[in-house]
Parts: sequence; structure tokens; C-alpha cells
Amino acid sequence: MGMSSLPVRAMRAVSLLSGGLDSTVVLAYALSKGFDVVPLTVRYGQRHSRELDSARKVVGHYGLGHHVVMDLDLRSFTGSALTSHTVEVPERASVVEIGEGIPVTYVPARNIIFLSLAAGLCETVGAEAIFIGANAIDYSGYPDCRPEFFEVFEQTLRVGTKAGVEGHAPTIHAPILRMSKSEIVRLGSDLKAPLDLTWSCYQGGARACGRCDSCLLRLKGFKEVGIPDPVEYR
Repeated sequence: MGMSSLPVRAMRAVSLLSGGLDSTVVLAYALSKGFDVVPLTVRYGQRHSRELDSARKVVGHYGLGHHVVMDLDLRSFTGSALTSHTVEVPERASVVEIGEGIPVTYVPARNIIFLSLAAGLCETVGAEAIFIGANAIDYSGYPDCRPEFFEVFEQTLRVGTKAGVEGHAPTIHAPILRMSKSEIVRLGSDLKAPLDLTWSCYQGGARACGRCDSCLLRLKGFKEVGIPDPVEYR
């Protein structure tokens, strides 16, 4: 399927870019494979809007002229700690405290929405691939970060888009889907991705909290690789 088959010629791709570690490494990966990349960032009312600044800086680092930033207010999806200021982001002492199940930082249908936006943009700009920084190994229980989700969604694009009906639906590429966080950090380092510009903390603010699930997993990855995390923590 599309996630494993990469083209032999340069094609245009839409790469979902939050400004975080994973999406930045995936953008670097897509560029390294010769894709003409259009980054797509969604301003959805996220608590950690600080990541939007990181996304812009990452795009600037690569000198990409076409950066699409979409406004889509998902704050009506109350119950998620990322879109509601009445639900607190859990903070923990270590990675081992991260529990099982779907956490309160899950935003309902977020990847369904984001991939739909990316598919629409693909048809607009003539892109043939979508890159997404989803991860099914060091992740916090999100159902829309699993391989089976992307397999089904790729089929949806084949039957539910004009491009799909015409036989050239965009393929979905999730190159870090089965990587540990340390492997992602290593890949980013090897690709010389601007990891110092990325932002992972769910809390936002001037400095990362170092205690939310995203910070803990990021710190774990850098520690295992033996590379100092360039981001400043509280």
C-alpha cells in the first residue's frame, strides 16, 4: 500500500506539520526522498499553540515557499485537554506512569479531520502523496495512530475523492509509524532536521514542562540516543 511504496520520480506531497518532533522529522524525510513538499499546519484552537511558531520556523529553515496554515476551531470538542482549558493536561514523574487506554489529550477524530484536509489540498495543488508523523510505538493510546486506521483511510480516499475515482488517489505515508521515539530522534539527527526548532509540550508556554506525556516520551528518545534535547525545559 502507499505507506510502504515510495515513487522513483519526484512528486508533490502534502506533509502535515504541527511543529512537533515527529512531524518535523517526517517533513525532513519527505524532502530527502525528493518530494516537492507543501507543508500543511492546522490552527485548531490547541492549548499548545506555541507549536505553530515552531512550524513556521521549520518551514523557514527549509526555505519552502508554500506553507498552508488552515484555521479550524475544534474547541467545541470539549473533553480533550488539548482543546479545553477546563481539562488539565496530566503531568507525571516518568514515562512508566503513562497509563493504558485513550488519554484526555486525545482530540476526537483529529487525524480523520487532518487527513481529510490534506486530501483536499492534494487535489488542489496536484499532490499525489500525504505524509503524516503518526506513531504506533511510543504513543499515548491514540486510536488514530494505528496502522489499520491508515489502511482504511487510504481506501476511503480511493473511493471518496475525485482523484481516487480517476485512479490516482493520494497515498498515505507514515514513515515513523513503527519507530520508537529514540529511532525517530536518530532519524531526525541523520537527516539534519532542525530539532532545535521543534515543540512537543502539550502545555505550551515559553518553556516545555518536561512532565506531560509528550515531553516525557521526547526526553526518553533523546536520552536513549545520547543526544542532548535542544529544547529548554522548566
